[in-house]
Amino acid sequence: MQATQTRYSSEEYLEREKTAEFRSEYRDGEIIPMTGGTLNHNRIGLNVVSALKYGTKGQSYETFMSDLRLSIPTKNIYTYPDVMVISTPVIYAEGRRDTITNPQIIVEVLSRSTESYDRGQKFEYYRRVNSFREYILIDQYRYYVEQFSKTEDGKWWLSEYEGDGAILSFSSVEFQISLSDIYENVEFE
Repeated sequence: MQATQTRYSSEEYLEREKTAEFRSEYRDGEIIPMTGGTLNHNRIGLNVVSALKYGTKGQSYETFMSDLRLSIPTKNIYTYPDVMVISTPVIYAEGRRDTITNPQIIVEVLSRSTESYDRGQKFEYYRRVNSFREYILIDQYRYYVEQFSKTEDGKWWLSEYEGDGAILSFSSVEFQISLSDIYENVEFE
């Protein structure tokens, strides 16, 4: 006998999220619990958010951490990126004040359990967002960052940065950060 999988509407998911002890992603009817991050994951995320917040000061951007939900209506997806940079004004999902639809930059800190999804299907979902221009993947186990930048003709260009002396130059905002700053206080395993 096969177990049947429960499917939820997006409205049911959003209602459950209000009282849930832990956040979950929503993928076209499926609710997927999110795993907790490691200390290094949190250090990297905080380093990036702090640097972006102050590095883009005076520009028309806002930087958010992983507690802000992103809606991708064309794929019926709700997710929580590690870091998002939004060109103001913030555009909320219809009828929501806790879910946005217009990130310009998304940063994900890779873990062993989510790396394949972050690189593959999740990136495919993100590319459905019209405002999305730049995807940064940060390896939490070594000095290594991948940057995917959307070109004027809609193609995605990959740049790789390796080693603590490398400098990541964002393509869609005027901002640079060294990998040594991204990985400040990180203790590699």
